[in-house]
Amino acid sequence: MDLIIRPLRAEDEPDWRRLWKAYLAFYETELPEEIYRLTFSRLLSGLPHEYAGLLAIREGKPVGLAHYLFHRSCWLENNACYLQDLYADPEVRGAGIGRALIEAVYRKAAEQGSKEVYWMTQDFNATARKLYDRIAEKTPFIVYQKNF
Repeated sequence: MDLIIRPLRAEDEPDWRRLWKAYLAFYETELPEEIYRLTFSRLLSGLPHEYAGLLAIREGKPVGLAHYLFHRSCWLENNACYLQDLYADPEVRGAGIGRALIEAVYRKAAEQGSKEVYWMTQDFNATARKLYDRIAEKTPFIVYQKNF
């Protein structure tokens, strides 16, 4: 399989948008246009403590994405790495795209001296959880959230 995992570039915006919209649709979510523009500019900023993005390209076609962030932790000396979004097109699932994206985030974390990469998923996401159970440790934490 010809698979390349690389950082997002400005010219990737249409493909990134298609993939991220599909990811959001999986979670039954839509966002305003301003959030797409803002998020993509943040992903490309290269600023410390800002999100970064990776694109998976298989046989010349973008088929997956990952968004991740390095942040301080009161429990660690170095930054932790949060993998916020991970998506692979349905037609390539099971072909190693998700694993390759996660492993690329692991490499980015190691390069930055981070000792932890973590993420969340919904309990009903059984397909993804099969992969996650093989490449990371499930924690006992439950997430709480309050929106304003």
